[in-house]
Parts: sequence; structure tokens; C-alpha cells
Amino acid sequence: MKVAVKVKLKPSILDPQGKAVHQALQQLGFDAINGVRIGKFIELEVADSADPAERERQIEEATRKLLSNPVMEVFEIEAGEGESS
Repeated sequence: MKVAVKVKLKPSILDPQGKAVHQALQQLGFDAINGVRIGKFIELEVADSADPAERERQIEEATRKLLSNPVMEVFEIEAGEGESS
């Protein structure tokens, strides 16, 4: 099963990469774009275990420990087949 993890900076954290992209878009004439925030999209291939709660726990723990920085980032996990965490 595929699981999507979306990681983005907390609103209070400055995003210099997003600011640089926004400035480049402005220079290219995309005036309707008012701001840019850069994040990460991570797709995991996860075994269909017999215990969905354990699978969800492992995905969340992996995201907290390795895929995101909880001091600076927030994340959202979207499981395939209509499931969501």
C-alpha cells in the first residue's frame, strides 16, 4: 500500500527557499502569486500488515524520527485506499 507523507514548515518558521522562488516567479511576471512555501512530499510503500493500528503507529513514528523535524515542521499522512491518519 502507498502512503503519502506531506511535510511543511510551521507557519512561524521563515522559508528562504520559498521566498527565493516567489521572487523568481515575480520576476517572470507571475504577479497573481502572493507567496510560496516549500515542503516535502514523501511516498512510502508499506506492507499490508494484519494490524492497521501497528502499521499506522510505525508510519507516524518513522515520520517523527526521520522524515520530519518536529521543531520546525508539521506533517500530514495520507494512506491509500481512502484511509487517512
